[in-house]
Amino acid sequence: EEGRGKREEGRGTGSSDIEGKMGEDGAAKDVTEVEPSAPPEEIKDEESVAPPKANEEEREVEEEEIGEEEEKRGDRNDESEAATREGDSGSKKQQQQGPLVCHGHSRPIVDIQYSPITKDGTFLVSASKDGKPMLRNGTTGDWIGTFEGHKGAVWSACLNQPATLAATGSADFSAKVWDALTGDQVYEFSHKHIVRCVSFSPNSSKLVTGGFEKILRIYDLTKPENDPVVLPQQKSAFKCAKWSTSNDNLIYTTLADESGLLLWDLRTNDVVQRWETSSIVTSIELSSNSEVVTTASGNQVAFFKAETGDKLKEHAIPFVVESASLCKERNCFAAGGEDMWVHLYDYETGEE
Repeated sequence: EEGRGKREEGRGTGSSDIEGKMGEDGAAKDVTEVEPSAPPEEIKDEESVAPPKANEEEREVEEEEIGEEEEKRGDRNDESEAATREGDSGSKKQQQQGPLVCHGHSRPIVDIQYSPITKDGTFLVSASKDGKPMLRNGTTGDWIGTFEGHKGAVWSACLNQPATLAATGSADFSAKVWDALTGDQVYEFSHKHIVRCVSFSPNSSKLVTGGFEKILRIYDLTKPENDPVVLPQQKSAFKCAKWSTSNDNLIYTTLADESGLLLWDLRTNDVVQRWETSSIVTSIELSSNSEVVTTASGNQVAFFKAETGDKLKEHAIPFVVESASLCKERNCFAAGGEDMWVHLYDYETGEE
């Protein structure tokens, strides 16, 4: 009885240790538990105790089963570590992240813009060739509403800083301003050709539009009945226009058939600087602190000082870039283009 008690005590301890280890590392949990025998006080006949030889054989079987489980668990850990190492080396160049998919548009999306962080959260507006610009929750991607009214493809969409107004430019020769809370149209401004870009001034009192007419128009939203201020005509259609988020007098633009970036000053209503780029600029972005302008042109992503135009950095990308976005807080930038992927790069080194 004393020997059986010690064996039962040893067996119980071993089983508990295995289960504890497996619970900690998440290994398979289908190990058969060893059923405890009757406690020593219930054994009334010494002959009922198994002979020593049987005890040894039973222990050997148990040890073999435990050894097999430990070996299997070790193999699984080795395979997991190998897969992790392989994944680390294989995904260094191209890591994938599952996106939030926002269904709704029926034709290509040509422009998207996030709002700044507002008291109600962050919002996302999108322009599409289906002629139905949409507003979404910028965090979850949930659809909030569609701005109904355009009769052609919508090429540009933007929100003002508090995300209370939206503006759109369309192939139906019009620019519209919308109430972003109700979805109602507030203003409509007729043009003589396709409107490719729209942007609000920092205080939301003005709107700039540009497009195939090769001119910029400045609308005073506090006096919408007045004629717009028309800036000097260029040799090419306007492709992008962004109002400075901190300076009411500065507007950044690019042209559809000419390289470089044009900086306009509304105190003179003319171009005051031309920043050189390797090819046609397809996107402009101002950093959240309004200090850096990011451009995508050809296979180059360049970063300029917003007030002076000094080039801070320029990185070559191994594909034609259509759009680029800087996150200075995390010292990285994203770029997407003709290879149909979005890539994340180090701002300082340009390494993916």
